[in-house]
Amino acid sequence: MKQAVTYELLHVCKQTGARRGVIHTPHGDIQTPVFMPVGTQATVKSMTPEDLKDEIEAQIILANTYHLYLRPGQDLVKEAGGLHKFMNWDRPILTDSGGFQVFSLGDLRTIHEEGVEFKSHLDGSKHFFSPESVMKTEEDLGADIIMAFDECCPYPSTYEYTKQSMERTTRWAKRCKDSHTTTDKQALFGIVQGGFFKDLREQSAKDLIELDFPGYAIGGISVGEPKEEFLDILKYTTPLLPEDKPRYLMGVGTPDYLIEAAMAGIDMCDCVLPTRLARHGNAMTWNGKVVIRNAEYERDWNPLDSECDCYTCKNYTRAYIRHLVKTNEILGIRLLSIHNLRFLTKLMERVRIEIENDNLGNFREDFYKRYGYKI
Repeated sequence: MKQAVTYELLHVCKQTGARRGVIHTPHGDIQTPVFMPVGTQATVKSMTPEDLKDEIEAQIILANTYHLYLRPGQDLVKEAGGLHKFMNWDRPILTDSGGFQVFSLGDLRTIHEEGVEFKSHLDGSKHFFSPESVMKTEEDLGADIIMAFDECCPYPSTYEYTKQSMERTTRWAKRCKDSHTTTDKQALFGIVQGGFFKDLREQSAKDLIELDFPGYAIGGISVGEPKEEFLDILKYTTPLLPEDKPRYLMGVGTPDYLIEAAMAGIDMCDCVLPTRLARHGNAMTWNGKVVIRNAEYERDWNPLDSECDCYTCKNYTRAYIRHLVKTNEILGIRLLSIHNLRFLTKLMERVRIEIENDNLGNFREDFYKRYGYKI
């Protein structure tokens, strides 16, 4: 049977082992490594689809199963013709399973072998997610790539709890695959768990590879652990995944983590960070973060970033954007969001070029110096 989503390897960086490829999907090709903007509720905050395509050059966006299940509901989205038509987006979409959101509810949820009972963060109403129900929801939403329902362990967690959780995630992954019916239109990715225990990560990867998913994600890292632990598990886990299928690192969006992920052999990353930073008046630039509220920018007539080609930097000054943010004008958030999203997509464009030139290691060193990161 033809797979809905396939991966094509184009080049491996001789300097770092990072990989340059293409993910083929029903709604277009994705050049990798790629950063994927997050549109939690079927919208990337303050962005139109035209912004995302023409200004930011986003190749794929994410939507959130948990939030869309609660509102407007999967039936309404299905009636609209699926997420692509509902939100007027004709490029690839990925939906997560809602697992991370459900498990982050803490005392508002109860985990069973069958699934998870939880109370809505909106009104306290009771709901139940199982692997089968999540697959039905994601199929109704209609994204190109859908994620298996998993359990994300908090950091830190004991070995015993992490082992039980990882094994449950594997059982749930099998149930997801068994109930997934739209294999010709949607690719179901498995999610490797196992916390910060290498033997559990290895077992999780082995068990999921036996289930033969068309792609694999690494979940449960970048959850508050020190960077050293993040890098250790990332570099250990990624080579365990198949070379001929997409590799997705979930929930990563700072420039250093994106570069490190690419160097480890990851193809896809996502995060809400660029728009969240924008809502707090912060911009990512090639020379580090700019806190635009600061008084030093009151009469700064320069763009946010002189090296950026985004709409914001071509048309507006730091002084003007500071004024908008200080007066709580919506346009300030929108302009900062355009810039931050474009900055990360441009960063990954550059990463792809450096991989092709077998130079990603040197680029990383230079970037870290400019951005103020420690090597």
